[in-house]
Amino acid sequence: MTEWIYFFDLCGTAVFALSGALAAGRHRMDPFGVIVLASVTAVGGGSIRDALLGTTPVFWIRDPNYIIVILITVLLTMLFVRKPKKVPQHTLPIADALGLALFTVIGAEKALSLELGGMIAVVMGLITGVGGGMIRDLLCRQVPMILRTEIYATASIVGGIGYSLSIHLGAVDKQALVLAMIVALAIRLAAIKWHLSLPAFDLKTNKQ
Repeated sequence: MTEWIYFFDLCGTAVFALSGALAAGRHRMDPFGVIVLASVTAVGGGSIRDALLGTTPVFWIRDPNYIIVILITVLLTMLFVRKPKKVPQHTLPIADALGLALFTVIGAEKALSLELGGMIAVVMGLITGVGGGMIRDLLCRQVPMILRTEIYATASIVGGIGYSLSIHLGAVDKQALVLAMIVALAIRLAAIKWHLSLPAFDLKTNKQ
């Protein structure tokens, strides 16, 4: 893994750890609960990805720096965000959107580095991007965003396709990663700002 990809991966870990810590604060969890929720949010998707790809031990076991980043993020969040109710409403969704964009391209890059096809790269990007947030929402007893009508998984899929296609067309790795990340982030932020959503699949039973 090149240095800049490693840097983006650590940044994504910090952002998703922040997302998990903020969610824990909104649910008034104790410090241990904050660490657990931040950790599963930050490394959950990547752990599922590595297990599926057979690259074990998973990344955070091979490199403890990920755990250090999570713990530092949790500590700083608990020190400086003392009153979750005063945190701006969109802080958590924006942090989650940034983590989604970062981890989507990291997951797609990991699959392509193993010489897997573009379709697998998109799937691995999706799993890496949404897996941690899905576990976080389930632990908070919420319907995961990937299962709602919000444009969430769609942003990840488009980002993964953009990265895989850029690499296929011969783009430089760094340029492809940044471009795909910006595309995924822009789609997700647009959905948050303008409340964009996909049509719901609604089966209505006929009343007798």
